[in-house]
Amino acid sequence: MTKKVSVITGQELREMFAAATAWLEKSAHDIDDLNVFPVPDGDTGTNMLLTLRSSVEEAYRAPDHSAGGVAQALAKGALMGARGNSGVILSQILRGMAEVIDEKDVVSAGDLAKALKRASEVAYKGLSNPTEGTILTVIKDASSTAMKTVGKNGKDIITVMEATVDSAKDSVANTPTLLPVLRDAGVVDAGGQGLYTILEGALHYLKGETEQMQFRKPQVITSSVPLTLRLPEMIAADEMPYGYCTEFMIKGEDLDTEKIRTRLLKKGESLIVVGDNTTIRVHVHTLDPGNIVRFATTLGTIHQVSIRNMDEQKRNFVSSQKEKAMATDIATVAVVAGEGLMGVFSSLGVTTIIPGGQAMNPSTREIYQAVEEAPSDKVIILPNNKNIILTAEQVRPLTKKTVEIIPTETIPQGVASLLAFDYEADLATNARLMAQAISAVITIEICRAVRATQISGLKIRRKQIISLLDGELVTVGDDAIDVLMDTLTKVDVTKNEILTVYYGADTELAEAEEAANTIRQKYPHLQVEIIKGSQPHYNYIISIE
Repeated sequence: MTKKVSVITGQELREMFAAATAWLEKSAHDIDDLNVFPVPDGDTGTNMLLTLRSSVEEAYRAPDHSAGGVAQALAKGALMGARGNSGVILSQILRGMAEVIDEKDVVSAGDLAKALKRASEVAYKGLSNPTEGTILTVIKDASSTAMKTVGKNGKDIITVMEATVDSAKDSVANTPTLLPVLRDAGVVDAGGQGLYTILEGALHYLKGETEQMQFRKPQVITSSVPLTLRLPEMIAADEMPYGYCTEFMIKGEDLDTEKIRTRLLKKGESLIVVGDNTTIRVHVHTLDPGNIVRFATTLGTIHQVSIRNMDEQKRNFVSSQKEKAMATDIATVAVVAGEGLMGVFSSLGVTTIIPGGQAMNPSTREIYQAVEEAPSDKVIILPNNKNIILTAEQVRPLTKKTVEIIPTETIPQGVASLLAFDYEADLATNARLMAQAISAVITIEICRAVRATQISGLKIRRKQIISLLDGELVTVGDDAIDVLMDTLTKVDVTKNEILTVYYGADTELAEAEEAANTIRQKYPHLQVEIIKGSQPHYNYIISIE
């Protein structure tokens, strides 16, 4: 007999979203892979997951366990934890739902349908220029189906949710027909896919399938529109710049979202202003972030400020493409994480950079698209991570281009390979020279252990500092510089001349300088350089040549 649900209590509403969060987590990285824009506004799947986690955490802390109390807590947690464009829109969907469920002890099928409809209205209202073919279209189509189903089938929540999820799935599959950039890339909208996954996870919970969810994975909807391969886009002289992606939160009293939105409307693109009279989150692409931040400080205190230069990233990419296309008929594609390291690879003439690395491996599709869009029929790929080499190999049978894969396992190996590139040599010669260059560099990587273990004769506690020497775990300790110096004792550097310290996103310049000075004192013959790599996870990546 098919299970029927007539109402959802506050506790069930909370557990439903917790199950949806766990379901989304299983495909967050797959959703990230759907990003196709030249300057991505964050990783959609990851941003939605982190936003939803914050939402559920707040719901568990809520003293009011009624459906209305839980819904308000979910909305508040989502707003406070919203990440990126997709996270902010998701927070507005939850806010719209909370407006309908507010002060209700339980949620009926009719309440749920009305909540989804209001969610769509609030999400659209939050954007200055709503775009169809995105998460907005999916919530609109899904909520419309929910309302129609309630009108026909009445009180069973599962019946309503099944129709809603099916509608969301169809809407996601249809997004490429509404948005040209998706059609060209042959993928569906990432935000729409994320919302579908959340709704599907909620349905699994309502049907009592939480145990089965542990052994299954969400389906990533594929586009029925065939992939259209495009040449790299070039920025025209009069093209509108991307500007700065500017995000922050305002906390104050008697804040007015409409007035703030109106004031900021002509100051940028992709404007989102959402929140209530005490807390407002702002997202905007602008040419003058300082002006917007100064205005925000007149309203209250600002928090979680993030300003990223999208224009410079895009122009540097296009400029380097043009130069490489003129200088050689061989394109190079490198996988790199961290703004500083990306700058290093750009300065060395790499044609295309794919953001990624440890814990954020790019998909075969991403590497394939980079190869196809490279301005040459001859392409060299630098994976720069041992976990990406096999993925890169999968590209060979997918493309008609001639592809050489240099098995670089670390960033220093990738740098050494690029330094060996000869612009006057042919593809085979360059592949040979670059592969040989790998053996000429020694790599040390310093990071924190993510779990306790015992390996290679070392007993390691979680969060202790560990070091890898050319991929082999060799040292453990409690201080990054001590571990680095201990690792250097295991290397014969008497014949080496240059040591480069790339310090990570979580490492301060002062600490990096202290590390460099300590190395100089012990090894005065080495020329020690410091570069801000901004790489995630690793305190230091050391190159010894």
